Amino acid sequence: MYSNQNEKINILVVDDTPDNLRLLSAMLTTEGYEVRKALNGKMALSACKILQPDLILLDINMPEMNGYEVCQELKAEEITFQIPVIFISALNDVLDKVKAFDVGGSDYITKPFHAAEVISRIENQINLRRLQVKLYEKNALLQKANKDLQAAQVQQIQNEKMFALGHLVAGIAHEVNNPVSFIYGNLEYAREYIENLVSLVEAYQEEYPHPTTKIREIEEEIDLDF
Repeated sequence: MYSNQNEKINILVVDDTPDNLRLLSAMLTTEGYEVRKALNGKMALSACKILQPDLILLDINMPEMNGYEVCQELKAEEITFQIPVIFISALNDVLDKVKAFDVGGSDYITKPFHAAEVISRIENQINLRRLQVKLYEKNALLQKANKDLQAAQVQQIQNEKMFALGHLVAGIAHEVNNPVSFIYGNLEYAREYIENLVSLVEAYQEEYPHPTTKIREIEEEIDLDF
């Protein structure tokens, strides 16, 4: 999380030399920054866990744990890897500077430093970080908008499918309903016709009680009594 523009920027200064800590702290406090101090790498890592700084000024030559190792650990942790780290060191060799950037450093200031340069480089990193945060927020909004759009498209496709299915079912129902209605409308007539035929058969049986052999065979085949 990054400090709001209306809040004080929190800077962690890490240096094993107390005089350097006091000098940098006084200089940054005068510029309106909130400053915390750490005399070694382990203290710096603990301080970051307690409260994440907006920027870290990090010395390289320190006992037990040098600045490169501190920076590597910061960049390996999800909650601290985005914190800008400005190395501030008496080492002026190109290879030292290259290594500082290789482990994740954002900038490099050589001792003895000038106050104006330190403030300028800090402001540059602060502004860059603010832009990165804004870009991240806009990307998050775009991703959300894209997901919402995809969900809306899926819902629209589902609605269109249901609409088409409704038309299909209505068409099938209409096609089925026509013959069913026709059959239903003629059931009464069919019942009358069958009753008439049954009456005719019964009349034949009364008038001709002794049917021919062929008629008896047909009666047995169709089980006329049933």
